[in-house]
Amino acid sequence: MLSMTPSVRESAAPPRTARHGLAGAAGMVFVGGSVAVSGHLADAPLFTVQAARYGVACLLLLGYARWAGTPVHRPRGREWLWLLGVTLTGLVIFNVALIQGSRHAEPAVIGVAVACVPIVLAAVGPLLEGRRPAARVLAAATVVTAGAALVQGLGRTDATGVAWAAVTFGCEAAFTLLAVPVLGRHGPLGVSAHATWLGAAVFAAIGLTVEGPGAVTRLHLDDVLAGAYLAVLVTAVAFLLWYTCVAGIGSGPAGLLTGVAPVAAAVTGMALGAPSPAPLVWLGIATVAAGLTLGLSHRPTPTTTPPTPPAAPTSPTPPTSPTPPAAPTSPAGPAPAAAAGTPTPPAALGSPTPPAPPAAPTPPAARAAAAGAVPRS
Repeated sequence: MLSMTPSVRESAAPPRTARHGLAGAAGMVFVGGSVAVSGHLADAPLFTVQAARYGVACLLLLGYARWAGTPVHRPRGREWLWLLGVTLTGLVIFNVALIQGSRHAEPAVIGVAVACVPIVLAAVGPLLEGRRPAARVLAAATVVTAGAALVQGLGRTDATGVAWAAVTFGCEAAFTLLAVPVLGRHGPLGVSAHATWLGAAVFAAIGLTVEGPGAVTRLHLDDVLAGAYLAVLVTAVAFLLWYTCVAGIGSGPAGLLTGVAPVAAAVTGMALGAPSPAPLVWLGIATVAAGLTLGLSHRPTPTTTPPTPPAAPTSPTPPTSPTPPAAPTSPAGPAPAAAAGTPTPPAALGSPTPPAPPAAPTPPAARAAAAGAVPRS
């Protein structure tokens, strides 16, 4: 019996599962919520705190890898360059740019610069993954960027502030793009672990040089608590969630979720007692939601294969006509054989074979001549 249910084949596009999207959104919520927490570190020795932050995060990630039985591979060859690029741009220079930029520009300026990251990830990310940028994701990235800019607002700055904002923007994009070539072999956990221990080493070297070995003694309790929050949720957990999202749905669609961070920052500030956001902020939140819906709601169109039709019945083979009996051989010898390659016409179906005529009597002379002949078999 033939099944009439059509079979469905998924296209070769990356699987855009809800699980990966939720992982990326959760990571951005932790990042957005860190804005209020980072304010408690304004007077702390920054490089020393960052070194401790990434060191603790690395230990947590390695402990999780051991518990989960996931191997963390040692980088080889050019992988060291990609991972160092992730560390230097996404961790070290990014934090330095935030500090220097805040001295010349209001936080909204830096925020708007970072809000432009979805467009870069949507345009460049697929190229690193061997695919073409999707027009739908590019359009959604533009919408998300506009919404994030409304949430952040506009601020005052000078030329130096604009330059640091551009550096922040580039480092934020590089944090994702430079990890794409190594995510295949190392996975989200491996990339996060290597980036954190490299970051801890770089910040420790800078901290010892700039702030001195005694900087640890200048930390207060609120500094330690804020650093612990950054180490656990914003680094160990958020890094793992973010790279899981990038590996699962691709860097282009994942970049749309960076628009969640400013929204989370606004909501967190309101929950901590800040005044309710202005109408433009609510409009920006709605715009971000519309962009996410546009870019993440698309699913690969399944290709339906129709059922194979049953084979046409074959007509019965007509019966073969009976072979006529061989004509009797005359005493004079066998009949001459037909010429080679000459087809014998088939007998008409159903027509009786006429009887062979009786052989004519052979004269005595012919019989005497044939007596010494040898017949051919």
